[in-house]
Amino acid sequence: MRLAAVLDHASSTPLHRQIYEQWRKGILTGRFRRGDPVPSTRELAITLEVSRSTVTEAYEQLIAEGYLETSHGSGTFVCRKLPDELLTARHVAKAGPLEGSPVRLSRYGTRLSADYRRPHAPPGVIDFAPGIPDLPHFPFPLWRRLLMRHLRKPDQAVFDYAEQSAGYPRLCSEIARYVSRLRAVRCTPEQVIVVNGSQQALDLCARLLLEAGDDVAMENPGYRGAHRVFTAHGTRLHPLSIDGEGVVVRHFTRSARLVYVTPSHQLPTGVSMTLARRLEVIAWARQRGAVIIEDDYCSEYRYSGPPLPSLQGMASGVAVIYIGTFSKIMFPGLRLGYIVAPPQLVPVFTRAKWLADRHTAVLEQAALANFLSEGHLERHIRRMRRLYGLRREALVESLGRHFGASAKVFGDAAGMHVMVRFDDERLGQRAARNRVQLVSADEYYLTKAPGREFVLGFAGIGERTIHEGVKRLVGG
Repeated sequence: MRLAAVLDHASSTPLHRQIYEQWRKGILTGRFRRGDPVPSTRELAITLEVSRSTVTEAYEQLIAEGYLETSHGSGTFVCRKLPDELLTARHVAKAGPLEGSPVRLSRYGTRLSADYRRPHAPPGVIDFAPGIPDLPHFPFPLWRRLLMRHLRKPDQAVFDYAEQSAGYPRLCSEIARYVSRLRAVRCTPEQVIVVNGSQQALDLCARLLLEAGDDVAMENPGYRGAHRVFTAHGTRLHPLSIDGEGVVVRHFTRSARLVYVTPSHQLPTGVSMTLARRLEVIAWARQRGAVIIEDDYCSEYRYSGPPLPSLQGMASGVAVIYIGTFSKIMFPGLRLGYIVAPPQLVPVFTRAKWLADRHTAVLEQAALANFLSEGHLERHIRRMRRLYGLRREALVESLGRHFGASAKVFGDAAGMHVMVRFDDERLGQRAARNRVQLVSADEYYLTKAPGREFVLGFAGIGERTIHEGVKRLVGG
């Protein structure tokens, strides 16, 4: 057998690699049959006018990958079974339909009857979807440098299983300092449990604190992710009305084992719970022995007046589980959130986290610890607070100019969205026709929604786009 090959000595591809590629291609195409002998390294080197070591290197690679095999005293041959075939599964005759026989789901599984997708706006559509931060203004070069700092000086603790499923110890310490300083949360680093976003935090709370049939008091309208978690676990949800001061305490059911609230910037109305109302919630929970989940998302973005203290920091004699996330203030792909648990619940939350996924990715935790300790996060928040404040002003001003009293904006100057009630019943149809994507507030309600309410996010789009989007809502 001869290898009729033309080698390009001017190519950047090494000669041994060229020889290897031509042999491999010839074998796979059937030009060289299985079991055929191949020339010796000396013979092929003379034929191709290259050094014997060049041919030897090509042969060694072909032998290592299973294209050639050697037989002591007999020479080298093309393998009868090629490696490419070993990587391909053989098809077998179908024994029945692909879906197989019916599988009985658990009660939890049967309650998962809907997919949860965020619709993406096609090109040319102005998207007012809430909860989207401004990604171009995030300091990604700095974030990459912090990640590379740990990649260049590898620490086994960053790449191995984490010693603590509750979180990277340095990050837990930084989070404890951060929430204590900015939100008046009372905690130690040992109370911090790092999770994959606030949604995992809610799921762990439901698993550990609730049984099917338990009563849960929830804001109405309220956060859809919390609705779905508690419903999937079979609890009975009791809607709590929202007024200008926050959740209405007199509507709390006496039997509720758990109360879920978003006091800093109620989702979706945007109301900030007043100090008096916070004290009422704490007093109610203390009397009933109920647990409070305080979801403090977006608390960093308040555009007028001093920040309100966390409910957790004010509570005494009440079990308050404080939940926060970095996905909204940094970028959604960073699935890093945290729980500040009461001391008596830390062990069971830590065990449940270990069973769920062992631990959250440690490399990102290590980089975030640096991002916090070096002050980068607070500088980023200050920049974005000013930017988002201007965008909120632009949205409210534009709605007032084009709609006047026929569009009512709810909530305080905070967060990353506003809820608006329009008098025009055809606004949704006109928005779709004029290429504006809106999110209806209907799906946030546990009870019948009043209709004509929409949740408009402003953080991820510029002021010019905001003005154009509102103008399109008015157009014919």
